[in-house]
Amino acid sequence: MLRSVRTAATAAAVLLLATACNSASTNGTSGNSDSKGSAVRGVTADSIKVGGIVSMTTASGYSKKDTDLGAKARYLRANAEGGINGRKIDYLGAEDDGQDPSKNLAAARKLVQQDKVFAVAPMSSITFAGSDFLDQQKVPTFGWGTLPSFCGPKHIYGFNGCLVPMPGGTLNQTWPEGLSKVLGGAKGKSVALIANDSDAGKFGVRTFVQGFKAAGFKVGYAKAAVPATTLPSDWSAYTKEILRSGAGGKAPDAVVSVMQTPYNIGLFTALKRAGYKGVISDPTDYDPGLLAKDATKQALDGVQVLLQFEPFESTAPAMQQFKDDIKKAAGGKDVPLNMHMMTGYMSADLFLSIAKKAGKDLTAESFQQAAASFSDTGTLVGDRSEPKGQKESFGCGALVQLKDGAYQVTSPFKCYPAIPFK
Repeated sequence: MLRSVRTAATAAAVLLLATACNSASTNGTSGNSDSKGSAVRGVTADSIKVGGIVSMTTASGYSKKDTDLGAKARYLRANAEGGINGRKIDYLGAEDDGQDPSKNLAAARKLVQQDKVFAVAPMSSITFAGSDFLDQQKVPTFGWGTLPSFCGPKHIYGFNGCLVPMPGGTLNQTWPEGLSKVLGGAKGKSVALIANDSDAGKFGVRTFVQGFKAAGFKVGYAKAAVPATTLPSDWSAYTKEILRSGAGGKAPDAVVSVMQTPYNIGLFTALKRAGYKGVISDPTDYDPGLLAKDATKQALDGVQVLLQFEPFESTAPAMQQFKDDIKKAAGGKDVPLNMHMMTGYMSADLFLSIAKKAGKDLTAESFQQAAASFSDTGTLVGDRSEPKGQKESFGCGALVQLKDGAYQVTSPFKCYPAIPFK
């Protein structure tokens, strides 16, 4: 039942017609029974309709398109195993929001009002303008919880929990604790934090400043200052400040970037050319496909990458299952694995796990009831629990380093105690 990926480019007239004629009710139903008698939006006697929203094309060239492949891989296996409580997953593929807030909202409206999906899984973008709409329409939505929208709304779930908590929540310490291990301890060590000038970047800086300080680091530089839509042609304004932010005006022991690959390549290249010898780290550049170009491989060499899932180098049975599923979804081909595949795969996996618990009588309400007491253990993102995951992260992760053209685990996958976020 898997359909080809649909794009977000739908004629305005069609979208307006769909909005006017197919307005979804707030009880999770379409308002009309389908041909098999179901009154639940996206659910028939033998299928559950699911769609996705992914930034497949962006102004910077960065793409999360493989998120769609990861979701497809997990849904294919679910269907091969008989579906969820007798229903197969009808995955429509992912809409492309281009990292544009208006397109993100339009994609959410299209999936609900026109395509009539029961759930959105995955949702992977640095913008989530459609979050309020999806929550109001009681659409279970799953993605990487790096945005505030994944922290609090009843119907929105991060596959590894809420990673950007509000005051009163908790903070994942995987990154600071992992770098502390790499540096031989945090005492007396300094770190510089840099991010894009975006909501995600500002929240990232705010949270990580507290996390690194709590781990014992000194934070001499912390700015969300890099334009989010335009790659700088000259990084000197940033590197000069960073390289004077350590103790006594010297370079910091670590530079932590909360940005995407194209930005990291530019920043890291500039830092190395300026003679920086400290630790460089980011949360996005775990992608063997990046090694195809010598310039990219050189820029990222030595970088410590934060993971919030088991590294691909793991020998755990669940990791082998993931690899087998991706290969089948890719038509039997061995494709380079990347974190976007994992994002899609685990978003789908959490949705499927809760839907299974909801039982045969699947509605928005029964899904929420199942989520309210859901938990499992030993997954590729650690132990999961809801509604805990809507308030805090699952607290697990690892660090890998790109060295000599290959990734090596430098801080093994581990779950760290969370700290209160203020």
